[in-house]
Amino acid sequence: MVGSNGGDHVAGHVLTTRSTAREGLDPSRVNRVRPAYQQVADQLRDRILDGSLGSGDRLPTELDLADIFGVSRSTVREALRVLASRDLIYTTRGTTGGTFVSRVQFEKVSEYLETSLGLMSGTDDVTLGDLLEARELLEVPAAGLAALRHEEHHLEEMKQVVEREKQTRGRGMKFREHRNFHGIVVNAAGNGLIGVMTEPVFRVLQARLARGEMDAGFWREVDDDHLEIVDRIRDRDSDGASAAMKDHLAKLSIAYRDTPIG
Repeated sequence: MVGSNGGDHVAGHVLTTRSTAREGLDPSRVNRVRPAYQQVADQLRDRILDGSLGSGDRLPTELDLADIFGVSRSTVREALRVLASRDLIYTTRGTTGGTFVSRVQFEKVSEYLETSLGLMSGTDDVTLGDLLEARELLEVPAAGLAALRHEEHHLEEMKQVVEREKQTRGRGMKFREHRNFHGIVVNAAGNGLIGVMTEPVFRVLQARLARGEMDAGFWREVDDDHLEIVDRIRDRDSDGASAAMKDHLAKLSIAYRDTPIG
């Protein structure tokens, strides 16, 4: 009897311990072990992103990488395939060949962002309001920088675009010239990264809104706003240029929200 009760007590204790241990290892709170090739790829990716491996740098050979990471060559080869699929590295053949860290072009980044934003726009992930808000956060300070950093040719290009805007008929062409104007302002800011982030947002907005109807009065107001921005940039009035751009984008936001999207 005593032995039976003791056995029940011990068994119950073991079951309780196992249950508590499993609860403490909730899958949602545990970092799962990743495949070896993924761990190698992640570490190489981190070295690329933190600048330890720069654009154009040659990676060690597969044999050397296998020795460095303590894995097989097949694991290294799979890790390199992962990085190549993300355009982080590329391989060339021949006596001067090897595996190198890619030099990413601004245009490629911009195109990738545009595609991604386009797929996400119109959903709960990225709404029209999100796009308009992001545009303001980017373009208002860009206008202020343009006032401080622009060159004479930027002013001339802005004026030419505004003149073309006035003469252009058809909303598709109007939107294109409108985009060109804002692109020149961003270029005049002298920060390529702002352009990489701004251009995809504008393109997705254009794709969503170009089919909407905008009356002649709207476009006249756009032209006037653009001229005001040019004046503030020409005068190197950073605060004034930012304020003029902010007012302009606020008007556009109202118009865009009120415009049916075809």
